[in-house]
Amino acid sequence: MDIAGFLSALLMGAVEGLTEFLPISSTGHLILLRELIGFQGPPGNVFEIAIQLGAILAVVVVYWDDLWRIAGGMWRPGTVERYAATNILLAFLPALFIGALLHGPINRLLFNPWVVAVALILGGVAIILIERKRHTPTITSIPEIGPVAALLIGFGQVLAMVPGTSRSGATIIAALLLGVERRAAAEFSFLLAIPTMLAATVYSLWKARHDLDLSGLGQIGVGFAVAFVVALVVVRTVLASISRIGFTPFGWYRIVLGVVIIAWLSLRGAVSS
Repeated sequence: MDIAGFLSALLMGAVEGLTEFLPISSTGHLILLRELIGFQGPPGNVFEIAIQLGAILAVVVVYWDDLWRIAGGMWRPGTVERYAATNILLAFLPALFIGALLHGPINRLLFNPWVVAVALILGGVAIILIERKRHTPTITSIPEIGPVAALLIGFGQVLAMVPGTSRSGATIIAALLLGVERRAAAEFSFLLAIPTMLAATVYSLWKARHDLDLSGLGQIGVGFAVAFVVALVVVRTVLASISRIGFTPFGWYRIVLGVVIIAWLSLRGAVSS
């Protein structure tokens, strides 16, 4: 691995770790970064899968004790662990079935910078409006969310299949609309990411099984490690500060970035023509 390959892997891993659990779209950022630096990873999307696994591992580490407690108590009726596990499962189901059905068409039709830019702007506007009109939260913990609200949050997560929407952004927006407190909304989004992203990873590996190539293990290792470390810091930082700062700054960031991307694409198109 040469220095250029090392730096590009480091940058891609850092962007994945930084954006995966913020409501600003990791997929959108990676599509744009790939365009900007001309990133070429190993065949079969192995690199992209590896950095996503690194980000997932960070959430598992942060919530290790909670995950064990939920796993141990989910079989006992009436416990908060049972309610939490049920809510996560229900919220996961829409993405599981609809994602498997629409994964191919969306990849073919929507994975381009123009879609990312528009989705970033629309999502940013939605975040700002919801934060401004938000009433006093009625749900302050994951077990309180309830099956109907959990399922609705799951359908919100399906919107994140559009590049630039953001999986965490879609789930957090849906949760806020349903009266979930900010920290609880963020925590539910993080925990819901574990089965969702693992399922997406397994599905991607299966679809690309004939093209998989483990060449470039050094590049893969760098991306995985960087994504894990950065995501670990991001998740802990968000949990410590989100109740205080809210999600509005992320909304404005999305709008500014979307406008900049549209301007850049328009300028590039004008120059090339």
